Amino acid sequence: MKLVFLGTGGTYPSKFRNVTSIAIQLPGEVVMFDCGEGTQRQLMRSSVSFMKIKKIFISHLHADHFLGLPGLIQSMSLNGREDDLMIFGPKGMNRNMRAMLSLGFFKCGFKVIASDLRPPCEFDFGSYWVRCVEAEHSIPSLAFSLEEKPRPGRFDLKKAKRLGIPEGPMFRKLQEGQTITVGSRRIQPGEVLGPCRKGRKVIYTGDTKPSKEIIALAKGADVLIHDCTLDSSHAQLAAEFGHSTAAEAAGVASEAQVRQLFLVHLSPRYDDNSLIEREARKIFKNSQVAQDLAEYSVRYDD
Repeated sequence: MKLVFLGTGGTYPSKFRNVTSIAIQLPGEVVMFDCGEGTQRQLMRSSVSFMKIKKIFISHLHADHFLGLPGLIQSMSLNGREDDLMIFGPKGMNRNMRAMLSLGFFKCGFKVIASDLRPPCEFDFGSYWVRCVEAEHSIPSLAFSLEEKPRPGRFDLKKAKRLGIPEGPMFRKLQEGQTITVGSRRIQPGEVLGPCRKGRKVIYTGDTKPSKEIIALAKGADVLIHDCTLDSSHAQLAAEFGHSTAAEAAGVASEAQVRQLFLVHLSPRYDDNSLIEREARKIFKNSQVAQDLAEYSVRYDD
C-alpha cells in the first residue's frame, strides 16, 4: 500500500502546490480521493498509472476537489480505457457527473458509474472496506476510511512439521484458511496459524473542522490525512469556513491514536510550511506537511 500525494493545497493552485488529490496504490488497482483541477498532469508526473484507477471518492463538491474529473476521464478514454470507472461522492455527485460528461463534443469510451453517498455507509471491495462519515464543512462533505481486511495469523513452521505436513502447496492452503488432510487426519488452519493480524488503515478527511465522527473513524489508523488549511493565528477564519488549523488536526491525530499524520489542503498563503509543521508537532510528534508528488509506503505494524 503506497500513498501518492498528487496535490496538497487548497482553494486554488499555487506555485508550490496543486489542489487536493490523494492516490492509494493497492495490489492491482489505484483508489483516488478527490480530484482537483490539474490532477491528470500530476498523475503523469508521478509513479501512478491513471489507467489503473478503478474508484474515485470525492469528499465534497467545491471546485478544488472535483474539477479535475472531466479532463482525467477524457484522457482515460483517449488512451483506450474500456474498464468501468466508479465515482462516489456526496449528494449531487451523480447529477454533476452527468453534466460534466455532457461538456463539449467528447464521447466517453467506457462506463462511468457515479453514486451519491448517504453517510454513514460502508462498502466491501473484497480485500478492503471503504467507510465514510459526514465531515463538518460549510457544505455537505464526507470523510473516508480505507481499511484492509484482517490478515491470517503467522504460520508456525515448527507446529506444521510436528503435525507431519509436507512443505509446499499444503502450507499455502492452510495460510489461505483451507482445511487439509494428511494421511487420515484433517488439519484446521488454526492448528498452525496464530491470531489474525489487522490490516492497514488510512483516513482521508477532506475539508472539515475537528469532528468526533472523524476521531471515531480514525481510531488506531496507520495514517491520517487531515485538512490543515491555516495556522492557529487564523483559527476564527478556519472555523468560519469549515476548516482545521494545524493544532486542531494534530489534536484529532492524538485523540485517535494514529501512527502518522499528514497535513494537506494548505492555504495558498503559505510558501513555507515550517510554521504549520511546528505547530502540529507540539501536539502530535509524528506530524508532517505533505508535499506534492511525495510518496509514503504504509507498512504493517507487526
